[in-house]
Amino acid sequence: MSLNFLIQRLTGRNADYLIQRVVGRATCRLRAGAALGAGARIRNVLGDSDKIVVGAQSRIFGELMTFAHGGEIRIGEWSFVGKGTRIWSAASIEIGNRVLISHSVNIFDSLTHPLGAAARHEQVRQIFTHGHPRDISLGEAPVKICDDAWISAGAMVLRGVTVGQGAVVAAGAVVTKDVAAFSVVAGNPAVLVRELRPDER
Repeated sequence: MSLNFLIQRLTGRNADYLIQRVVGRATCRLRAGAALGAGARIRNVLGDSDKIVVGAQSRIFGELMTFAHGGEIRIGEWSFVGKGTRIWSAASIEIGNRVLISHSVNIFDSLTHPLGAAARHEQVRQIFTHGHPRDISLGEAPVKICDDAWISAGAMVLRGVTVGQGAVVAAGAVVTKDVAAFSVVAGNPAVLVRELRPDER
């Protein structure tokens, strides 16, 4: 029986979360009944625990990260973030209630690196030597995933996108434009493949 298993049984928290809290490192705010799975990773580079909030009864098994110069992740109630999923925010990522985000999904609200090679190299040098820079522009644009949406395995949602209520993003899709409510998109770039009937909503 592992130490992590014992800690989780006794406290309802995984060992990584407890260690981060004990040493005073910023992590996240968990609302009532929310939980981080054993493989969850919180990388709050910004250093403000209020910038990553997980709603009541939600389950996180992937990675949530804010950058040093900004970022905010808000997850609603009864939502799920699967193993291997990365949600990285330099601006704002809002995830609604009852949202299912499957395994190995990537959601970004920025370019994550500058477009120019010299600026990109300088950013990487700063990360290697001093951590994420606090004065940088990465072409940020907020992302919103509305209530009851489903982002399937291996999909990618890029900056500035809104995924509408009840929408489905197919496995492996790359979402570069807004997705209408109660629609299904697939492909790279993602395009509409069907609209959901009222009895499917």
